[in-house]
Amino acid sequence: MKADMLIKNAKVFTADSNNPQATALAVKDGRFVYVGDEAGLAAYEGEVTDLGGKFIMPGIIDSHVHVTFAAGYEYVKPGVWIPCSGKQEILDFMADHIRKNPGMDCYYFDLETKQLNGASLAKEDLDAICPDSELRITEAEGHSVWINSKLIARHGITDDTPDPVPGLSYYVRKDGHVTGNIFEGAAEMPVLIDGAMDLTDEQVDAAIQRWIDFSVKNGVSCVFDAGIPGLNAFNERVYDRLRKMDRHGKLPVYVDGCHVISSAREVEEGLRELKRLRAEYDTEHLKIHTLKIFIDGTLKIHTAAMVEPYADVQKTGITALNKEEFADLLKKLNEEGLDLHLHTVGDAASRVVLDGVELARKELGDSFRVRVTAAHLWVQNDEDMDRFAKLGVIANYTPAWHSGNIGGKPYELWRRLIGEKRASNMYRCKTLWDTGALVTWSSDDIVFSDFQTWSPYLGMEVGMTRMTSEKTLAPDINKTDEPFVPLDEKMGIEEMIIGYTINGAKQLGIEASKGSIEAGKDADFLVFDNDLLTAEHEGFSNNLPKDVYLGGKKIN
Repeated sequence: MKADMLIKNAKVFTADSNNPQATALAVKDGRFVYVGDEAGLAAYEGEVTDLGGKFIMPGIIDSHVHVTFAAGYEYVKPGVWIPCSGKQEILDFMADHIRKNPGMDCYYFDLETKQLNGASLAKEDLDAICPDSELRITEAEGHSVWINSKLIARHGITDDTPDPVPGLSYYVRKDGHVTGNIFEGAAEMPVLIDGAMDLTDEQVDAAIQRWIDFSVKNGVSCVFDAGIPGLNAFNERVYDRLRKMDRHGKLPVYVDGCHVISSAREVEEGLRELKRLRAEYDTEHLKIHTLKIFIDGTLKIHTAAMVEPYADVQKTGITALNKEEFADLLKKLNEEGLDLHLHTVGDAASRVVLDGVELARKELGDSFRVRVTAAHLWVQNDEDMDRFAKLGVIANYTPAWHSGNIGGKPYELWRRLIGEKRASNMYRCKTLWDTGALVTWSSDDIVFSDFQTWSPYLGMEVGMTRMTSEKTLAPDINKTDEPFVPLDEKMGIEEMIIGYTINGAKQLGIEASKGSIEAGKDADFLVFDNDLLTAEHEGFSNNLPKDVYLGGKKIN
């Protein structure tokens, strides 16, 4: 048989459990036709390339990213970091900045909630220092904001505006009046990427192209885009631009998209919209068949749902759906052949998912076919660890966070929030992997910036080391003083590659064509000068592929 490409003398990590290592490949018409030893190449005709022992692996699958969100956030003016703590000091800093920079339409600031030392900010505080322009403060994780009256008015927020998910995604009120503090999801996101729908097609395309260039350089061949709560219109607008790019042969990355809902009352409309999107956005490299829900929030602002109360505020947080609502949703998704992806930070959130899947499986039996992915999983309860494998729930982690998700000594912060026991048992990916659960990896950032935090090699490094050292290619603010416990949750390099390849393909439902180097699959593969299997773990983030192939064609 004549082949388009023949490779020998390579070290091939196939991510195929039946044939994990190979030294030779043959590619024809964009697919692998042979994977094995060099003797097998005798059956093929064509010029043979000797790689001199270079390392080959499948194209990377990043199974939770925010391309659509980041494309809108690309044009949001960066906030000024507030370097002080205490309410009055924070207000004085902002007032001084406004005086030194007069005449701006909107002033943007960033801070950590802990800098308030337990105090609260309200629109009256912000109006006093900024009466004539809009003002927005974004909490560092991007899960809450504070805005002044001018910005409240422009977004049409009133005392009567309903909370999308009371207790989770909501407008903070005092004596029945909105304060300008907004939490989570559908309530917050329209303010966070304010003006996204006003961007031109050229601006959106330029943002997408920056992401494409990064993906090609790093060998990211497939992604799951996790969408934007409360802004499905902009979500779809980006998908429309991606569809146009793909039809013109300009989208070299496979994008698996979603539609986002926030609560049980949105299920019926959400299913109708998702079915429409599945039909309308179906090109070679763009598919949409997944519903996305933020089941809970995040730890720092106490919106993550916990089985036991937080250590500092003695509350547990809530989930967007209960287990019965979740099971009912799963039955409807199952009927339509659709999938589900969930933001689950706290152990109560993942428990709702597991309980709901268990209820649905009991009723549907062998006919159950929904791919259910629980993402993030910062805190998990011991009682639930073996249920992922038993129930077939996919566990998606963002390993770049496994150094503690902040710089310095992260354990101290988490201990204050959730107590010593839970703080010393976060991100338990190895334990879950060893139960036989399907574990996938992702980058999950909402800002493109210089793409350092989007790097799969950063994820691989921190997944293996549980720290971000001076050797790590990462922002200085993320550098940590020591590895983040528990140290027995460190992963091996083969596990990191499998989670970024074949496991990711299984999450997306494309394992028949992608995710591993096997005869009959798309020839998406990466060539490295460095052997990733033996590379030093510290500094692993500095790796980049020398050559990137998609469908048998070199694209970098």
